[in-house]
Amino acid sequence: MKNTILLFIALLSLNVSAQKELNEGSITLKMTMSTDNEQAKAALAMMGDITVTSYFKDDKSRTEQSHEMTGSNISIVDDTSKKILVLMDNPMMGKKYTESDVSVSDEDLKNITVTSKGDTKSVAGYLCKGYDVSIKKNDAEIKMVMYVTDKITAPNQNTAALGDKINGYPLFMIIYAKQGPVDMEITMEATEVKAEQIDDSKFDMTIPNGYSKITPP
Repeated sequence: MKNTILLFIALLSLNVSAQKELNEGSITLKMTMSTDNEQAKAALAMMGDITVTSYFKDDKSRTEQSHEMTGSNISIVDDTSKKILVLMDNPMMGKKYTESDVSVSDEDLKNITVTSKGDTKSVAGYLCKGYDVSIKKNDAEIKMVMYVTDKITAPNQNTAALGDKINGYPLFMIIYAKQGPVDMEITMEATEVKAEQIDDSKFDMTIPNGYSKITPP
């Protein structure tokens, strides 16, 4: 009986610890892509799941993903300057980067709809609230499902475009995307959230040597 009580207390302490607010650390996520298109399905099966790592500290975050077929992709968000830098090292395109402003205008907000799903999901030890998100732009619509925790205070490239319509960090997402004629679902789920010190160099927005800027058409 005593051992049972001690185990219960240990599990309770673990859960309370996981729910503490974090402003510095790292998140490991699993990204899975799926489609009903048979040709694309075969290519996605060859890729398998992709590991995504996000680092965050105060008002900055950095997200990294790498795969031998698609190359590497790094996104750095600075919530104070409202800037996002994306670095791509792609087998087809080479080393490219984009810089953009993530501030959202009142006109942009008119085309964004966020609706509470009224449910919750436990993800990597965090209780997350569910939201349906719709973003309309240039006659196209992006739909997403997000499960968000308010215990991680860090900017995120996926919520930066939503203004103040969602407060928190998404630990589970489904993005309904369209690549040409192919409909795809991209699922991202956090598998580990770790409190740790992150070096400021992770958030340096200096363009590395060898990268050229992608200019819009």
